[in-house]
Amino acid sequence: MRKILLTIQYNGKNFAGWQTQPKKRTVQGVLEDAISNLLQEKISLFASGRTDSGVHAIAQTAHFETNSNIPAEKLHFAINSKLPSDVAVVSAKEVASDSHARFDVKKKTYMYKLYASDVNLPLYDGFALRVHPKVLDKIEEMKKAGESFIGTHDFSGFCSANTEVKDFVRTIYDLKITQIGPEINIFITGNGFLYNMVRIIVGTLLDVAEGKIHASQIPNIIASRNRTLAGKTVKPDGLYLWGIRYIK
Repeated sequence: MRKILLTIQYNGKNFAGWQTQPKKRTVQGVLEDAISNLLQEKISLFASGRTDSGVHAIAQTAHFETNSNIPAEKLHFAINSKLPSDVAVVSAKEVASDSHARFDVKKKTYMYKLYASDVNLPLYDGFALRVHPKVLDKIEEMKKAGESFIGTHDFSGFCSANTEVKDFVRTIYDLKITQIGPEINIFITGNGFLYNMVRIIVGTLLDVAEGKIHASQIPNIIASRNRTLAGKTVKPDGLYLWGIRYIK
């Protein structure tokens, strides 16, 4: 039995998230069907983590076990021949039998894409969140606010209520904001994320840009663990699972 680790990219617009759900089109479901059909054996994928409906991935990772002897370096080409155009396996490699796509993760990076415009721009539709052009003048304030999220904190106030998680402590290693023209990208790297945590952090940073929250208030908002004090949960359109790191 071999263990294969896949790196996967997908456009989340027409998926009901990663995890298999009855009567819904999911990334896991589409991939498992394609790989099972290719290898003529029942395949189960174990991912680095779930992504919600509408969320995209640049480099999701997932592993599966197989009896197939197809060389790993050729496997992703074969799998892609069975896949629709909105999901692709970027690479495949054989890994140790005791490795795990989820439990071995050391760091995850998400990216949230915004664009500043007075009108909806078709090429960003479904792939970024439109914000007021005035936000471009507040990038430095957003960066200052972002610094307060770095470190180990209880992020209870930055998690949606319908979660089964009992431990709300997470470590944010880096929060970076870049801007090119109308496009603003927010990169957040951590050891793990709560349900909707990234989307709420982004919503809070936008509240700073809009003057609803002052950057100096962020530490107190985090410490309060009160969801009502943090910003809104922004739409999934602009959220991308950017990368997974397995080595510290």
